[in-house]
Amino acid sequence: MAKTIEALVDAGQASPGPPLGPALGPLGVNIKAVIDQINKQTHEFKGMKVPVKIEVDDSRNFSITVGVPPTSSLLLREAGVEKGSGTPNTEKVGNLSFKQCVKVAQMKHDSMLAIDLRSAVKEAVGTCVSMGLTIDDEDPKTIIEAIDSGKYDKFL
Repeated sequence: MAKTIEALVDAGQASPGPPLGPALGPLGVNIKAVIDQINKQTHEFKGMKVPVKIEVDDSRNFSITVGVPPTSSLLLREAGVEKGSGTPNTEKVGNLSFKQCVKVAQMKHDSMLAIDLRSAVKEAVGTCVSMGLTIDDEDPKTIIEAIDSGKYDKFL
């Protein structure tokens, strides 16, 4: 019967200390191999907390499922700001390039409801609206209209 461990780890910096080491030790799995694989799979989220799910079967084989931080956290990191605006309609806190929005959409695409990259990018841009972020110094609502009109097709 497989055992499951869920933890929140620092991306790219997981260690054999708590919370992983004490949880993995009794299962008899190679802790270093697990930690190395977690760090390899989470390196692109470095500096963020990432949910990780480790399943260990009876023969001590393991599989790791890495969750993705929220879209808002990824956008804030890309914009280089700590938090979104309290009044997003009047106060803008940061600016992103369209390519950065595409990057975030690609990271989150598997966990989004979007069917294709175009829809995923529109979801990410929509999140910018409620956070007070601009894209290429323009209002995100304008960017959504431009996506619909085909202006950004070369990126999608």
